[in-house]
Amino acid sequence: MTSNLPSILPVWLAAVVGAVLVGVLSHPTDYFTGLSLVLAAGTLLTFIVQLALRSKEGLVLRVMASIGGVIGILAVATAVLAPLSA
Repeated sequence: MTSNLPSILPVWLAAVVGAVLVGVLSHPTDYFTGLSLVLAAGTLLTFIVQLALRSKEGLVLRVMASIGGVIGILAVATAVLAPLSA
């Protein structure tokens, strides 16, 4: 069984970049809307990447890890940005 990280890390990196862009470019009242869009984009990117792979073994595990990581990253981003939006 090969490592799942090469198909998971790009999605996590995209989520980090998206969260940083939301924090830098958005108005504080729009933080939560922007983070919701990053979550939606991360979910779509997850399915695009995972379904493009030849190996279908472990698909559910890879999807869970990708989306779970995106949710974790966005939870941290929310914790950082929430005090700034008040």
